[in-house]
Amino acid sequence: MDKTLYVTDLDGTLLNREDSISPFSIKTINDLVEKGMLFTYATARSLVSASKVAAGLSTRIPIIAYNGAFIIQPSTGEILSKEDFTDEERKKVVETLDRYGISPMVYSYVDGIERVSWIPENENDGIRRYLSQRKGDKRFRSVHDKKALYEGEMFYFTCIGELEELRPVYDIFSKDDRYRCTLQQELYRPEYWCEIMPAKASKSNAIRRLKEMWGCTKVVSFGDAINDLPMFEISDECYAVENAVDELKRAATGIIESNEADGVAKWLLEHALF
Repeated sequence: MDKTLYVTDLDGTLLNREDSISPFSIKTINDLVEKGMLFTYATARSLVSASKVAAGLSTRIPIIAYNGAFIIQPSTGEILSKEDFTDEERKKVVETLDRYGISPMVYSYVDGIERVSWIPENENDGIRRYLSQRKGDKRFRSVHDKKALYEGEMFYFTCIGELEELRPVYDIFSKDDRYRCTLQQELYRPEYWCEIMPAKASKSNAIRRLKEMWGCTKVVSFGDAINDLPMFEISDECYAVENAVDELKRAATGIIESNEADGVAKWLLEHALF
């Protein structure tokens, strides 16, 4: 018997402009999960951040975080799978960012604790906005020098700024097959995000692994942005919300209603099999 894994992106896909999931979508998806639908999400967010915006949503199977770097059991926080840099790869990232004068937010494990480090003196408007949305998140720690910034086991780098300052970094790492690097404009905002992660840290690789874990034979996915392309490429069916970027729409099986109109939940209600 075929088993289908349904995977959705969060921001711009399941979440609306208020960074929340509508009551209709939550009820619809939870009812379908209760009936047996295998449903999860794949996001660039951490589990902490994703759990906050997805509060009330039933996820009985592991979720994919940090663009595929982690597969996590949300009920316990247990990391089931993790992709990482080598020491040499980390060194190249640090040296390159220093060379171009870019001060990133660094995701790392420091003394076994997950941290997000940044230097307040180097904040720009985009970083300040991001931090303002994460108040109370105990992972975040401000530091005042590069030695502390690059402390611990670094696994993800986020650079926020103008397109012109980030493009040289993107050009370097997008051409190096040891890394995955994305560059895209922030949703509903003027600033750009350049994110650097290990090559195997992709939504597509994580979904393949999750598909195997749960014995699924088919994947149906939903997304809106460029970083959802790898997920679409390995899906049997893939649907772009109406507000998605054109490149993703061209790769999609079909176009569904927008994130503001509960497009994912409406499609699942009509088409999900379990």
